[in-house]
Amino acid sequence: MTTGAAPMGALDTFPKLLEENARRFRGRAASRVKAFGIWQSWTWDEVRDQVRAIAMGMIDLGLQPGDKIVIIGANRPRLYWSMVAAQYCGAVAVPAYQDAVADEMAYVLEHAGAVFAIVQDQEQVDKVLSIKDRLPHLRRISYDEARGLRKYDHAALHGMDDVMAQGQAKASDLAPRLEAIIAAQTGADTCVMLYTSGTTGRSKGVVLSNDNVVMTAKSSVAFDKLVTDDSVLAYLPMAWVGDFIFSVGQSYVSGFCVCCPESPDTMMSDLKEVGPSYFFAPPRIFETLLTSVSIRMEDASGMKKALYRRFMDLARRVGPAILDGKDVSGADRLKYKLGELMIYGPLKNALGLSNVRVGYTAGEAIGPEIFDFYRSLGINLKQLYGQTEASVFITVQPDGQVRADTVGVPAPGVEIRISDTGEVFYRSPGVFQEYYKNPQATADTKDAEGWVATGDAGFIEEGSGHLRIIDRAKDVGKMAAGGLFAPKYVENKLKFYPTILEAVVFGDGRDSCTAFINIDLAAVGNWAERNNISYGSYQELAAHSAVYGMVKSHVEEVNASVALDPMLSGCQVSRFLILHKQLDADDGEITRTGKVRRRIVEERYAPLIDGLYSSAPSAYVEASVTYEDGRQGKLSATIEICNAAMVPVEKHEEAA
Repeated sequence: MTTGAAPMGALDTFPKLLEENARRFRGRAASRVKAFGIWQSWTWDEVRDQVRAIAMGMIDLGLQPGDKIVIIGANRPRLYWSMVAAQYCGAVAVPAYQDAVADEMAYVLEHAGAVFAIVQDQEQVDKVLSIKDRLPHLRRISYDEARGLRKYDHAALHGMDDVMAQGQAKASDLAPRLEAIIAAQTGADTCVMLYTSGTTGRSKGVVLSNDNVVMTAKSSVAFDKLVTDDSVLAYLPMAWVGDFIFSVGQSYVSGFCVCCPESPDTMMSDLKEVGPSYFFAPPRIFETLLTSVSIRMEDASGMKKALYRRFMDLARRVGPAILDGKDVSGADRLKYKLGELMIYGPLKNALGLSNVRVGYTAGEAIGPEIFDFYRSLGINLKQLYGQTEASVFITVQPDGQVRADTVGVPAPGVEIRISDTGEVFYRSPGVFQEYYKNPQATADTKDAEGWVATGDAGFIEEGSGHLRIIDRAKDVGKMAAGGLFAPKYVENKLKFYPTILEAVVFGDGRDSCTAFINIDLAAVGNWAERNNISYGSYQELAAHSAVYGMVKSHVEEVNASVALDPMLSGCQVSRFLILHKQLDADDGEITRTGKVRRRIVEERYAPLIDGLYSSAPSAYVEASVTYEDGRQGKLSATIEICNAAMVPVEKHEEAA
């Protein structure tokens, strides 16, 4: 086994790292992808040859140092290689979200001034061509998958195979140019430009240098002892900084293998086949996995249900302690081993998580109940706190210090301070260079000493040094009675229930909190089928009285839990409604990474919020919707509003 990273020395750019990996890890798998049901692999030396061919082909097509190349598509080896090939040419890769609607994509390509676009397939070619008249700088489009594109005008459209073949044919002339570019590059040069998710407005182009990414990757690889024998499944958007740091940064530093699923639809089955040892997922993925487990258990026999509940009770009690190496009685350890044989092992295998040695979740807060569920199974799931502007890592959780209520201690090389207003600031080697074409936003976010404002409210615990994030600073407020208002805390508790996909809580400056609920169609549909409830659409199911009754019971259970926290007991939900449609990224209601755009939701559904804070039993709303073919429409409904019982805090305190 080869451990750790290659000796860095002057290996301060990804082309230099790749050349070293091709020498040091020759014959070891670097990239895998499942195509037509068969896994295909490339070794590090083969990847180096592929990347150089792409780079020479792009130079032959006229790519110049400093040009921007937009990469669009699902996780595919050649798209990852193209990002590094851009650096071989002295250009800058700009990954874009492949599911972005045309307007979002046009903004990124135009703002970046992209001259090349490298895309996955016909769908992405069509999308770029539909907005080409708005992209004065775009000269060339290259595609990875040729199906459906034979009759297109290929004057400025090029298949990736042809680009690589042309580059290889002219290698004798072009290779010296590559060598000169690679030799001249330094850690201070731009590595990649990644656009933020745009939670509060237009996305910003975050410029990261080679030093930002390579130094962050080095320290995080050492922290978690990542090795060349590790593997990761690359299934998250390539435009997201988390995917870039894991699938490119850490992979090139440590030499581990990056595996790409056959398609987004086969991700779960491919996860089982890969059995990665290193796994990252945002909370929504872990919520979805838990929902699938809950659905299967509801369909199980009575004996299986009883066995599952008994051993899961044991797992919640002793599983995390065993994982952290703490003292647990011999009897409990023996019972836990029996549970591993009968329940935990088969369950982890069914989820594809049997081999996970290090797992992470980030992007937004995860519900503590969900987090504890996975750790109770013996999965070393940890939280990290990060941002695109930090090259991901701000805090991490050391093994043995993993808790659901904190996001850990400062990552290696990171400094953290809390301002007088409670906002979290940090500085580190990973701090971004600038927001592209936006000096004012750069100055507002990063000061002259390199301290970056996160926009999150939190505090550092005395003694442990762990950071606790309360919520987005702009979302934290006060209830009318003076108590703290932190919506994410309540929302995460609500989303623990498999039937609740999303929740948006309101209450700043109000006497009580209210909530919008999105049901999970798969989980609630399964529940409806078992209870002989018929429905014809999501809207009809969401409005069903039995569904309201079930959600009401969940809300009231959450209220009882929230009442136990003296700081947040005023955040109990007094009234709620179930939205007639799911919050959708295409409608601008959530970001491409799944974060709720609160201000847009508040504006779009203002009549419903007014109804929640009245005594009305229902409220009428019209909402814009974007269909799969891009058409716009309206969806109207009169939505029932339901009251939920709240726990009197004074009464609870007396009982305590």
